[in-house]
Amino acid sequence: MKYLEFDSPATKQATELSSDYGLENHGLVHLDRVFWNLTTPALYEEAVFRNEGHIVYGGPFVVNTGKHTARAAADKFVVREETTESKIWWGEYNRPFSAEKFDALLMRMQAYLQGEELFVQDCYAGADPYYRMPVRIITELAWHSLFARNMFVSTETHDDHRRHVPEFTVISVPSFKCDPRVDGTRSETAIIINFAKRLALICNSAYGGEIKKTVFTVLNFLLPLEGVMAMHCSANVGSEGDAAIFFGLSGTGKTTLSADPKRRLIGDDEHGWSDDGVFNFEGGCYAKVIRLSPENEPQIYACTRRFGTILENVVFDPTTRRIDLDSDMMTENTRSSYPLEFIPNVIPEKMVRTHPRNIVFLTCDASGVMPPIARLTPNQAMYHFISGYTSKIAGTEIGLGIEPQITFSACFGAPFMVHHPFEYARLLSAKMVKHGVDCWLVNTGWTGGPFGVGKRISIRHTRALIDAALEGRLGDVQYREDKLFGFHVPTSCPDVPAEVLDPASSWGDKNEYWRKYDALAARYIENFKLFRQGCPEEVAGAGPRRL
Repeated sequence: MKYLEFDSPATKQATELSSDYGLENHGLVHLDRVFWNLTTPALYEEAVFRNEGHIVYGGPFVVNTGKHTARAAADKFVVREETTESKIWWGEYNRPFSAEKFDALLMRMQAYLQGEELFVQDCYAGADPYYRMPVRIITELAWHSLFARNMFVSTETHDDHRRHVPEFTVISVPSFKCDPRVDGTRSETAIIINFAKRLALICNSAYGGEIKKTVFTVLNFLLPLEGVMAMHCSANVGSEGDAAIFFGLSGTGKTTLSADPKRRLIGDDEHGWSDDGVFNFEGGCYAKVIRLSPENEPQIYACTRRFGTILENVVFDPTTRRIDLDSDMMTENTRSSYPLEFIPNVIPEKMVRTHPRNIVFLTCDASGVMPPIARLTPNQAMYHFISGYTSKIAGTEIGLGIEPQITFSACFGAPFMVHHPFEYARLLSAKMVKHGVDCWLVNTGWTGGPFGVGKRISIRHTRALIDAALEGRLGDVQYREDKLFGFHVPTSCPDVPAEVLDPASSWGDKNEYWRKYDALAARYIENFKLFRQGCPEEVAGAGPRRL
């Protein structure tokens, strides 16, 4: 297109909101044109002009992310250098990458981008003015620039744009393929974070989630060093300032359960907990939309019909331009990105100067044996936070099939945790004790049998249980002590049938239930051996017992 030398829709406005801190500071020179901080309508025009997607009924912009419809978790690296050597939790999720290889790859990318057009969004990660980090998202796709505009906290005035100097920069180039023989990567795809250079590269993936999760990973490393708890969670607050935090992996209900019409939303995925309160890392939401219904998820459903929303890999009728949220033809991991303000009862400041009264660990139990809700002691909370038992839901990572995959994800977000899990667990425990927080383990998975036999726990019942917990209505009911895990399970709850609270009663074969439950306890015990060294005895002892 550029070789024909004609203007695209926003050519004349390309530099009106530019920063004095230019792209030459990132080694990006001899570029054709740079589009700085374009607004949503301008990015729509550019994306349509470049054939990056389609506008559908109601106004959303639908894109196809191509080969990558989920995070390429196995292709994520962290550069190993002097500032990170002793601080990073090296291993499965933080694979080391040499500084020399990074520099060589960066030079190849810089050369590759010469003569190209790029889009820049200068914004902030973190809603709290004291802790927010200026970031720059450089992309080759217009819709990726819109994604960044949706997902992070935008700069507001012309002067803010002009003076913006990023403390961390992400360069996303989906068309740039790595060469494993030369670059030292696992495949042609790579997501590499360099904390010394304050720079991250995303190569050969158009999946928008890579951009937001890269910035989240950066904050997960930097903020705990300042005593701020970085959390993979959603958060909301009640009318009396009673904040609640919901931990959980993608697909376990964080976004759906925190979008509660009776409470105000702080954010749906990533937050910090400082000495002053809870603040959102983001300016938007990134929600799974497969099989959304207007009855169960009315707020998120409404966002899939709005101008400014990006829909990733959602099927639509090319004639009527109406979307089909029930279709998984491209992926189970269909997504929507939209500004947080699209949710009616959101807190505009994206932060509260109060502390949580309740913490909810969302576990999606695919084996169908966990109770739908249980109250945890402080030591049990530590144990279950470090364990992070749940299931990976179809489509959220490359390689996952239709069947949920039972897993343990430390801190309910191991792929994004850069320090050792104990660092986050200690921070969380200290804040819970200081502020007298109640902690609940909530199963949003299966009941009456494992996946394929039982059925998914009703979201109506889950909502009723969480409402009762947050409103203090579970304080006076009777509890039973779980035979294996020792946590306390309520025997009654308003608007929830008593048999729902006793998962064994919904199994046809009670002996099979206990065999499955005992097998899950064994998995817990085996997994915790990875973290046992250095763990206080009272925390290690808060785990399950075998039958």
